[in-house]
Amino acid sequence: MDVLKIATAGSVDDGKSTLIGRLLFETNSITTDKLEAIMASSKKKGLDYVDLSLLTDGLIAEREQGITIDVAHIYFSTPKRKFIIADTPGHFEYTRNMVTGASNANVSMILVDARNGVVEQTFRHFYISCLLRIPNVVVCVNKMDLVDYDQTTFEEIKNAFMDFAEKVRFPGQEISFIPVSSLYGENLVHQSAHMPWYNDAPLLSLLEAIPLEQHLSEEPSRFPVQYVVRPKSEEFHDYRAYAGKVASGLLRKGERVVVLPSGQETTIARIEKFGREIEAAQAKESVNVMLQDDVDISRGDMIVPLSQLPQQSRQLEATICWMDKKPLRAGSTYLLQHGVNTSRAKVSALSNLIEVVTLGADSTVSELKLNEIADVQLKTAKEVFYDSFAENRANGAFILIDEGTNSTVGVGLIK
Repeated sequence: MDVLKIATAGSVDDGKSTLIGRLLFETNSITTDKLEAIMASSKKKGLDYVDLSLLTDGLIAEREQGITIDVAHIYFSTPKRKFIIADTPGHFEYTRNMVTGASNANVSMILVDARNGVVEQTFRHFYISCLLRIPNVVVCVNKMDLVDYDQTTFEEIKNAFMDFAEKVRFPGQEISFIPVSSLYGENLVHQSAHMPWYNDAPLLSLLEAIPLEQHLSEEPSRFPVQYVVRPKSEEFHDYRAYAGKVASGLLRKGERVVVLPSGQETTIARIEKFGREIEAAQAKESVNVMLQDDVDISRGDMIVPLSQLPQQSRQLEATICWMDKKPLRAGSTYLLQHGVNTSRAKVSALSNLIEVVTLGADSTVSELKLNEIADVQLKTAKEVFYDSFAENRANGAFILIDEGTNSTVGVGLIK
């Protein structure tokens, strides 16, 4: 079965954790002892119902405050598909957690409180979903029980969301809307008797039917070298191979390739996986690649097909989401981690600080604060072999690392 990766999003108290807990409950994915523990915790808190949000909010601070702080990954399956859900926090100050949680998602599930409608965090999380090129967005209008399951309220929220979405969505992005009540399981697994006006599929059926995005094997082939394998033993006296994970595309035995940055051309002589030879390696497979010629290759170099060369430069333009309390300023220097390749990078200029709600851009920005998004220009110490993030997510993103603290301070998406 294939695996669908889902990232939840939405404002504070929109019911993300409760919705996930209810999904787990309805699909019989909760063990008896865990359910008993949650029932005991709910009773201890004085609740007259089982608080299923406790399934995902595991930190003490989360349970005390009734909010999500850290990203929790939840695994469950149905007879049709496996799922991984990243339960991300809704507070503005934890926007960076939402970015990391959604970075590999196939679906962004945005919750909206039916009482409050579309709010600033709704816009922010949808904008980030578009920035990360998440192909499917499911908007769950939650807590419909608190507005008497009113269809007019649902339609107003849908229209308000689409007014904003049409300005920022990218071609091919699918957006679906579902009215739900996560507390009572309405329209999650089965159709709700309280909302006969909603005739489409419930949430779980929709998630089971969503087609996965274009497979990485259909994108340009990229093989960043992680390690040069030289056993130097009697059994493997002349053995030389290059180990790594295929970031995207498909590598084939006999294919003409180029080694970057040297630009030397050669042919793939052999591809090995777990000690056996294979004819081709697809995206996400970890393999050893042997070349026909002796080429000087080290960690951080990239092997690509002759017909699918990436861009190669020391000057990068990217959109940055800043994740550190210390502001980003022009002239600052960081380590840029792009795949397995690391290089020092200097921030040449900042521009176009994005105001998510109005979609305005401040071109006079002097610094980038925590959770803010802006365009930057970077100058790297050595060449980076990249694709634009829009064309190849696997080879179009990087992180910035503070050398002093070794903390990840920014996420960049190359233009």
